[in-house]
Amino acid sequence: MSDQTSRDDKVKRALANIPYAAELGIQPILMGQELTLVLPYSPGIIGNPMLKALHGGAVGAFLETCAIVQLGIAGEGEELALPKPIGINIDYLRRGRPQDTYARAVIGRSGSRVANVRVKAWQDSLQTPISILHGNFLIAKATSKK
Repeated sequence: MSDQTSRDDKVKRALANIPYAAELGIQPILMGQELTLVLPYSPGIIGNPMLKALHGGAVGAFLETCAIVQLGIAGEGEELALPKPIGINIDYLRRGRPQDTYARAVIGRSGSRVANVRVKAWQDSLQTPISILHGNFLIAKATSKK
């Protein structure tokens, strides 16, 4: 199995193991080693109908999902071990409009037990994010099959 096929499979398995990822309809876009997740717009994720603004909880769940998937696929080998959030801060910078939203995670530091991740979510341009997540995650150890 090629590295790209293995990576695609790990992303699909990670998303399948996060229940609200399916509920929100989160989809991956893989280009080489870069993972971008897409939160497709649907009327169900509008939090303020007067402003037509995305619900902060949906955006927060999307950001957390992006961090978890990025850390999950960064692990070595075929086994998938999803991390657990320890502490998360989300900066809501501007209102999410009723359109598709994108997110990309960068692992700042990853030790043997804890990883630091930063995730940006944007709609029109990566340079104008709608929100940013800063989080620390407990790295799960993959269990070996015997």
